[in-house]
Amino acid sequence: MADLQELASAALAGAADGEAVEAYASEARRTQVKARREEVESLSQSETRGVGVRVIVDGRLGYAWAADPTEEEARGLVAAAREGAQHAGEDEANVLPEPAPAEPLPDLFREAQAALGPERKVALALDLERASVSEHPEVGKVEEVIYGDAVSRVALASTTGVSGEYARTDCWCVVIALAERDGETQTGFSFASARELDELDWRATAAEAALRGARLLGGRKPESEHLPVVLDPWAVTSFLGVLAGALSAEEAQKGRSLFADRVGEQVGAPSVSVVDDGRLADGPASAPFDDEGVPTGRTPLIDAGVLRGFLHNTATAARAGAVSTGNAGRAGYRGVPGVSPTNLFLAAGPDDAEAVLRAAGRGVYVQDVTGVHSGANPVSGEFSVGASGLRIEDGRLGEPLREMTIASTLLGMLSGIAAIGSDLRFFPGGVGAPTVLVGEMSVAGA
Repeated sequence: MADLQELASAALAGAADGEAVEAYASEARRTQVKARREEVESLSQSETRGVGVRVIVDGRLGYAWAADPTEEEARGLVAAAREGAQHAGEDEANVLPEPAPAEPLPDLFREAQAALGPERKVALALDLERASVSEHPEVGKVEEVIYGDAVSRVALASTTGVSGEYARTDCWCVVIALAERDGETQTGFSFASARELDELDWRATAAEAALRGARLLGGRKPESEHLPVVLDPWAVTSFLGVLAGALSAEEAQKGRSLFADRVGEQVGAPSVSVVDDGRLADGPASAPFDDEGVPTGRTPLIDAGVLRGFLHNTATAARAGAVSTGNAGRAGYRGVPGVSPTNLFLAAGPDDAEAVLRAAGRGVYVQDVTGVHSGANPVSGEFSVGASGLRIEDGRLGEPLREMTIASTLLGMLSGIAAIGSDLRFFPGGVGAPTVLVGEMSVAGA
């Protein structure tokens, strides 16, 4: 079986004069274990391998892909992509990047994790469930406990001279704990990820999920008020997921971003800095280069509250007369690259989470939000979303609150940030945030 770089090189052999050709090859082996009631509910393993080829002729782009191809089949992809290009429209932004050196990130791949057997993974899932139901007397079962991991590799080559490959290992765990009292049930969620199992803090994940569920028991609807709101890191990342789209040059160029035409303007409080860093040492989405072969790096998007720019791939950069920020992303070898964040995060502040609570005085602590992506307008920034959490009295957490909504605008929220915690953490999707205090928001019983 040919390795990925050989497949990518084989695909380029089919290029004709005057064509720009790129071959993207990837493979992944994934495992997922679910545990419930002290038994393995499911154990699944999957493997994917394939090559995708882009061909650009006179500004026209064609694409073709194949799953687990031979070298001969990889060479044939160029002809298929060339035929597709004949039916595409011309776009001057259809270009491939020039080669640039990408410093390797050898710590992305761990031999021990790649060699880990299924027995250890099953044992971890069972231990995770046992830990989840032993942390709190009112948490006796779980809705879901998952251990998952992946070993993946990427290779890329193009007629412009781009060539590179890397491998990575990832593992993660998810707990959704169920807390019960007098017929009421509340769920508590937690998540953690690492490069290898020995670095995965699964015990803390179990404890957090149990706490988050149990402390919501006995909650009531709040009265409608305008008051300070503290958002925990999970809640903040839900909003950052919307902002990630607004910070994409692709969305801005299509007029679908609330930040369009606002570069250089103050869009947040002076304490607010939003960064995308594809080389962050402990970032879950770090890689030496993006899915076009452009080296990744640190891109300040909002700096001290001022919008500095957008995330670019090669096409959006060509349209804007800019430079790619190394943010080309694909869902896999079956598609062309769009614009994607890597490790997108709100930079941490100087104080711990307890200090942020004290700064709030009296307010509401939000630990879960629902409907952010459907309830937030990406152009106007207006949102009204469901939430649950706890009352804050005298800077301390108090009674639980449920069935409430919080409402504001994304720009109003960014501008109203009064304190940022030091507890930055990342969640699924490579988005990270610390605890945040917004000086005032609308809170109402749903």
